[in-house]
Amino acid sequence: MKGRLPSDPGAPGAWFTLGGGVEAGESLKQAARREVAEETGFQGVEIGQAAWRGEQILHDGKGRPVLFRETYFVARCAGDEPSRAGWQALEREFVDDMRWWTLSDLAACAEPVFPHGLAERLADFLAERA
Repeated sequence: MKGRLPSDPGAPGAWFTLGGGVEAGESLKQAARREVAEETGFQGVEIGQAAWRGEQILHDGKGRPVLFRETYFVARCAGDEPSRAGWQALEREFVDDMRWWTLSDLAACAEPVFPHGLAERLADFLAERA
């Protein structure tokens, strides 16, 4: 997805992975599956083991720091065109684009991509799993 942070809506967009918060009673995998369904409309997505973890501090719409604990999964699905039907108002306002990437296209992208080094991380992860 490509979008902007609510704390800086006029900034140029950046590409980032699907994601969101974990709801009460959900495991990380359940939250990942729900977020994929909400943000793409894809059902029956296979969520693998956690590929890597991280944390960072971002700021909310009022400029307050928020600690984000991140767990990245590699997910597999049958493909198709993603749907925006399940998006919340905040996503509709700040997400500008959504697309599929090949690993080589992602590696060649000149725009900011988060997490940093995503193409290299994915290449390493996929090479280990081959």
